[in-house]
Amino acid sequence: MMAKDVRAVRVNATRELILTTAERMFAERGVHEVSNRQISEAAGQGNNTAVGYHFGTKTDLVRAIAQKHAGPIEERRKELVAEVEGSTEVRDWVTCLVRPATDHMAGLGNPSWLARFNAQLMNDPVLREVQIEESLTSPTLRQILDGLNACLADLPIPVRMERGDMARHLIVQMCAEYERAQAEGTPTARATWQEMADGLIDGIVGLWTAPVTS
Repeated sequence: MMAKDVRAVRVNATRELILTTAERMFAERGVHEVSNRQISEAAGQGNNTAVGYHFGTKTDLVRAIAQKHAGPIEERRKELVAEVEGSTEVRDWVTCLVRPATDHMAGLGNPSWLARFNAQLMNDPVLREVQIEESLTSPTLRQILDGLNACLADLPIPVRMERGDMARHLIVQMCAEYERAQAEGTPTARATWQEMADGLIDGIVGLWTAPVTS
């Protein structure tokens, strides 16, 4: 292997180590409670500016973590959408919303930190925009929302928007709570991510189809 290839391998390994370390520390402590210097030290980097060198600002680092997981989640979305294309069942489209994330998290093993990392972003007004921007780059997600809206055409638009916000919070927060329980060995109502997703889908379908107070 040529010297430049060896260096590229080392750089990629360092970047991956920093990403994994940052994701864990952000998930456990909160994004604003952890400095780039602390991440560099925890990742075993002799240069305390390693995070800035490889990623730039903290926001850039957060975006890189989100992008790292976006690819496999999007591929799973595509598979599920292909299975339900043309469906008029709310449950089918809710499944397409929930399972790409839960299936990916199941594949991360235990402990994992992605769900808790996502919850930290949702609670931050600036970093939440990064999370939203990344999700909006998914054309498949747009298909899912279009399919869901077609099933709920009789639901007033303000109610659809409100319940969409509720569903998003449920997905993010329930995944974070389940991931935390798995990591800490706390008993849960559902034994696996697959079963947890079943319960979450049941709840969100009920949310979307609940009566509207006039």
